[in-house]
Amino acid sequence: MQTESNRYIHQAMRTRLVFGAGVLAEAGREIAALGCSRPLLLASGRSRAMPAHARLREALAGMDCAESGDVPAHSSPGTVVAVAQALARHGADCLVAFGGGSVADTAKAAALLAAEGGELASHATRFTPPASVHMPPLLRTKLPIVAVPLTASGAEVTPSFGIRTEAGEKLMFWDAQLASRVVLLDPQLNAAMPASVMLETGMNALAHCIEGLYSTHGSPIASALALDGARRLRSALRHVAAAPADVAARGELLVAAHMAGMVLASARSCLHHALCHVLGATTGVAHGALNAVILPHALRYNLPAAREPLAALAAAWSAGTRPQAAIEQVAALQAELRVPQRLRDLGIARDVLPQAARRTLHERGLACNPRRVRGAAELETLLDAAW
Repeated sequence: MQTESNRYIHQAMRTRLVFGAGVLAEAGREIAALGCSRPLLLASGRSRAMPAHARLREALAGMDCAESGDVPAHSSPGTVVAVAQALARHGADCLVAFGGGSVADTAKAAALLAAEGGELASHATRFTPPASVHMPPLLRTKLPIVAVPLTASGAEVTPSFGIRTEAGEKLMFWDAQLASRVVLLDPQLNAAMPASVMLETGMNALAHCIEGLYSTHGSPIASALALDGARRLRSALRHVAAAPADVAARGELLVAAHMAGMVLASARSCLHHALCHVLGATTGVAHGALNAVILPHALRYNLPAAREPLAALAAAWSAGTRPQAAIEQVAALQAELRVPQRLRDLGIARDVLPQAARRTLHERGLACNPRRVRGAAELETLLDAAW
C-alpha cells in the first residue's frame, strides 16, 4: 500500500542465495568466498540432532569451526550474550545459523551485540503510539551470517529479529547489515523436517506477503514480490500437505518463503505479526502455529482499510476480485493444511488475552498497519474470535 504522495522506500538486501539438492556441502566454499575461516556454528537442540548437522560439520572440516550452546525457542537475552562471548573467545569471523527462525534471530542478535556492545535491550526498536518508530543507529560493522534454513520462516533474509525476555516481552530489532550474506536452501535436507512445522511456518511466510501488500511502508517492488510469493506459497503449501516427502514441493516452499522474507525486509510487518510476537513472548507457543491461527482474523480486522490489496490477492489466487474472497481462501487453506485454527488448541488460556491485547498496543507493527488501532478492546475482540 503506497502513501498518498506515491513516495516510497524499498530496502534491498545483499544476500547470495544458493539453491539445490545437496548445496549443504558447499558451506565451506561459500564461507571462504566471504574471506572467512573461523565460523561459529549455531543450532537448536533439535537441529543439532539431525544427521545433516554432522554433514555440515564435514563441509566445514577445513576450517577452525567452533560451536555454541543450543538455541531455545524464541531465544533469550542470556542466550545472545553467551553466543556473543563465544564469538569473542573463538575469534570468529562469521556465524553459521543451522535451524529455524530462532536460530537465525540469535545469530543476528549476537552479531549485533558483538559489534555494538552495551546491553542488548538498548539497541531495540522503540514504538510510540500511534505511529512513531525509533530505530537506534547501528553503524558498526557486523560479522557476516551464513544461513541454512530448516523452516519456512524467511528469517534468513530479513534484517529484523526478535528476542524474548524473561518478563515475557519481545524485544524487536532492525539492522540492514544483519540479513544473511549467504543462504543455502537445500530441499533434500528439508525433507527431514516434519511437514507440520513446514506448514505452520509457511503460514507465517504467507502473512509476510499479505502484510507486505497492505503495509503503509510498502512499494510497487514489494507488492510484486508479495503477489508472486503468495501464489507460490499457496501452491507449495498444498503440495507439501498432500505429499510431505516430495522434495520438489519442499523446494518450492523454501523459495516462496524466501521471497516472502524479502517482502518483509522492505515493507515491514503489521498488526498480525504484532499480535503473534506478543502471544509468543507471553505464552512460549511457536511463532508458526500462532501465525496459522491469527492470520484470517487479522485480515478481517484490516479489511475496511485494505480492500484494494486484498482484492489484488484474491485475483492472484484466481478467486475473483472481491476482497473478502482473499480471506475466505486463507481460511480454506487453514482447513486444507490442517494447521491450528484456534488459540485454545495451542494451550493458550482465555485469561491471557486481555494482557496480550494491551501489550500489542506498544508493538511496532501497529505503525505500518493500514487500519489505525484505537484501543485494546478492539484487539481483545479479535483475539476472542481467534480463541
